[in-house]
Amino acid sequence: MDLEEKVIKREPKYKGSIINVEKQTVKLPNGETATRDVVHHSKAVGILVITKNNKMLIEKQWRAPIAKATLEIPAGKVDDRDDASSKHAAIRELNEETRYHAKNLKRITGFYSTVGFSDEYMDLYMATDLEPVSDELPRDQGEYLNINEYSLEEAMQLIEDGKIEDAKTITAIFYWKLLQKK
Repeated sequence: MDLEEKVIKREPKYKGSIINVEKQTVKLPNGETATRDVVHHSKAVGILVITKNNKMLIEKQWRAPIAKATLEIPAGKVDDRDDASSKHAAIRELNEETRYHAKNLKRITGFYSTVGFSDEYMDLYMATDLEPVSDELPRDQGEYLNINEYSLEEAMQLIEDGKIEDAKTITAIFYWKLLQKK
């Protein structure tokens, strides 16, 4: 069975600085119609940052949508500063959020973060061979971060204890764990 839904109407509902929201009317494979709420988001990047002493950097920051602080890897959206390049965005975000430059920056994978309602696509990178930046880029307005280092065992325990709930961070940690088995 062909599962494709055909969009027959789009109604913009909200245009913001980070997201745009639209209501779609779609024709289903069986010919009936339904509506879909869709959030459009810029492409994004997340970075698994591994220090020289084999620890990862994890940021603690406030997240308004869930009304609490989270533990996350450095991340951000690809924007007009990046010429649509996710690698450039990863380099920029690494500088802005951690004040490091990576001599080795490797794309691990890419994924859609929440396919049920959003088109956000994230490229996940791993940054190693770090050195402090000589020219610090400004952080985003209103961005406050506490950055700590964690061993793989400590990061796995944070997941097990329910202290890391962010999908990109959990994905990065499990990738790091897979690397240790090789």
